[in-house]
Amino acid sequence: MSSHWKVMFQDVLNMTVSLPEEQQEDLIAIIRRRLIEHKREVLAERINEARKEYRLGKVRRGTVENLIKEISE
Repeated sequence: MSSHWKVMFQDVLNMTVSLPEEQQEDLIAIIRRRLIEHKREVLAERINEARKEYRLGKVRRGTVENLIKEISE
């Protein structure tokens, strides 16, 4: 993390501490919801990419044993 971002991060923390407790809790809830939504979007993108690769035949099927055998060869 660059020193510029460290200063900004510390500024945000300082501003947050200056908020009333209820607003701090609201801010935490909002950030949590946004983070969860972001993770959902990333997961959806990965699922769509995996489906696309499967349709294009870029994915192979098999058992764990098949995979281990293939890796060890």
